[in-house]
Amino acid sequence: MRRTALLMALAMLGGAALAQSPASPSTPPANASASATPLARSFTLSNGMTLIVQPDRRAPTVAHMVWVRVGSMDEVDGTSGVAHALEHMMFKGTPDLKPGEFSRRIAALGGRDNAFTSRDATAYHQQVPASKLEAVMRLEADRFARNQWADEEFRREIEVIKEERRQRTEESPRARMFEALNAMVYQASPYRRPIIGWMSDIEAMTPDDARAFFRQWYSPGNAAVVIAGDVDVEQTRALAEKHFGAIPARAVPARKPREEPAQAGPRRLEYRAVADQALVALAYKAPRWRGAEVDNDTDRDALALAVLSAVLDGYGGARLDRALVQGTGAGGKRIADSAGASYGLMGRGPQMFMLTAVPARGVTPEMASAALKTEVERIAREGISETELQRVKTQWTAGEIYKLDSVFNQARELGSYWINGMDLNAGDRLMARLRAVSAAQVQSVAQRYFVEDQLTSGVLVPDASRRDAAPAAPVGPRPALTRH
Repeated sequence: MRRTALLMALAMLGGAALAQSPASPSTPPANASASATPLARSFTLSNGMTLIVQPDRRAPTVAHMVWVRVGSMDEVDGTSGVAHALEHMMFKGTPDLKPGEFSRRIAALGGRDNAFTSRDATAYHQQVPASKLEAVMRLEADRFARNQWADEEFRREIEVIKEERRQRTEESPRARMFEALNAMVYQASPYRRPIIGWMSDIEAMTPDDARAFFRQWYSPGNAAVVIAGDVDVEQTRALAEKHFGAIPARAVPARKPREEPAQAGPRRLEYRAVADQALVALAYKAPRWRGAEVDNDTDRDALALAVLSAVLDGYGGARLDRALVQGTGAGGKRIADSAGASYGLMGRGPQMFMLTAVPARGVTPEMASAALKTEVERIAREGISETELQRVKTQWTAGEIYKLDSVFNQARELGSYWINGMDLNAGDRLMARLRAVSAAQVQSVAQRYFVEDQLTSGVLVPDASRRDAAPAAPVGPRPALTRH
């Protein structure tokens, strides 16, 4: 009943993102008292670390996150995967904590914890009863400032990471094909490297590689503490200053620009592997949404591409599913067992728009590729209906609101905007500008961005003769994967 009522309200009102304040904490907006959820506030601690607090009093729980603006894109050739390896090692101790004790203490507080590494960031998160917030802050500040572990601990954990790569990439022909395609799409951009790292780099990584990366990037000025839940803003600020503000300030290294050069023609990858089915992927260079306060053509194009992706593959029975999987396209033939569209929208580096299909029996990869292009060309030629446009906007807005029912998702959203250099109003701005996207804008980006000069295509070709070339599993017991 609640879901139905909310959808009806969204259909009538267009929805609203979680209310958020400007970055300056000094003067809340005039409508703050009328807001159902208090507005987020942002502060800079005495050592340069950012603090973002989002009060939400609906349940006596709190999500606590530490975001570090460093990910795989900040690595250099030869040490790919070190950001992810360091994330693992952050659970391995401090002068006062033994390996694994951090998580055991969080569990003893009645909470849960984990972490993740992306191209753009590394984040550590816990969710605990609100009364245990200071204990979590004390633990997290300690490992941020004093992470340490023995060389042997690193050598054991690197075996876990190698197993993680084997299970998630090496043993999956599709994953290996997408990894190779990504390395072809990007040439200068560090996005070309896999987040987990190349296996040869993981094997050659040393404990000092991880320690040097920690010293280089884990400084207060390169990090943000994001807290959402049943908290008082000023009390939380005082606790953050007490625990995180006491960490000595250090300069953040300058980042050199590594811009991707313009693509001057189509690129094609044919990846042969032992596989049951072929797979086709078409990747096009695309702009990212920067969330600028002043609207601009690039940001408008990025949002129109996001809508285009949803029109193609944002719900059951969307265009790609109907035309390629159900077989309602030209000729009425079933082309694919599955088909999809994806687009990154935000990131510190360049983005891509990708179309994928798994050809049905008797369908060649060339036919599947042509069918994917046909659906985009149809939108470029005929546009989309107002019904499609409104359906996508309503679903997206509803999804944003459902997502923010969780205090963890609130913290994750706010941290993501901070990582990308945006202010606390970015969520409101995103939803407002999404609602302003027109059918004509969607048709325009379909006409301009899907050109052969910007295409990198990849085809997974089943080839039984490649069996001997498949990665070999290690001999003996395999390391168990950790939660990270």
